[in-house]
Amino acid sequence: MSRYDRWNAILELLAQEGRLSVEEAAQALDVSTATIRRDFDQLAQQQMLMRTRGGAVAQSVSYDLPLRYKTARHAGEKHRIAAAAAELVTPGAVVGLNGGTTTSELARVLATQSTLESGFTIVTNALNIAAELTVRQHVKIVVTGGVARQQSYELIGPLASGVLEQVTLDVAFLGVDALDVELGASAHHEGEASVNHLLISRAAQVVVVADSSKVGKRAFSRICPINQIDTLVTDAQLSDSLANQLTDAGVKVVRA
Repeated sequence: MSRYDRWNAILELLAQEGRLSVEEAAQALDVSTATIRRDFDQLAQQQMLMRTRGGAVAQSVSYDLPLRYKTARHAGEKHRIAAAAAELVTPGAVVGLNGGTTTSELARVLATQSTLESGFTIVTNALNIAAELTVRQHVKIVVTGGVARQQSYELIGPLASGVLEQVTLDVAFLGVDALDVELGASAHHEGEASVNHLLISRAAQVVVVADSSKVGKRAFSRICPINQIDTLVTDAQLSDSLANQLTDAGVKVVRA
């Protein structure tokens, strides 16, 4: 297990339990207590947890993990969702992508699709997506302005609107923190929600890409109401009840 995978596992355990001793973490991850103490200290330096005598506690009840620590969460589902969502993109399309682990996986899939080798355009406020795809000669990258948010690598704030107000998107893929029939799509951070709202307002088609753990949930800041979402691409674990609610609300549900 790599260091980042171990850190991700520690943060997952803390999110579930709220408190974790060095011995509990060492036993759960099958590593030495010295390794766990070092991990706890390094995560505390990054303000990802709070050190206690003999262990650690979660920094808060609900917090955003930096993107690199979330990549292992629902990894299989995210890849299948990305593969299914990529089928919605045609050659020459202008595609909007916000930040997040699922949209990042989608960007990788799109860049390697043989059907898109003739070229397409990505408009994004995600620095990691732009950096990763810049080397792909058949992908034109347009990056919004804004201030970088460390937790998600997204550019947020009023500077992002200058670019987004001047582009037209064929399809926008929206990664969300939560999706609820009554509230719609939402994010933990109001700055992300604001830019994401503007991104989808420029699109002819809006597709939410999210694993089923986020469906039926609500987050702090609303991105858009449910009637602004055309399609949800999610995993096969989504319940029939939630799928029916979304379908009744006019959202096409694709379970990958």
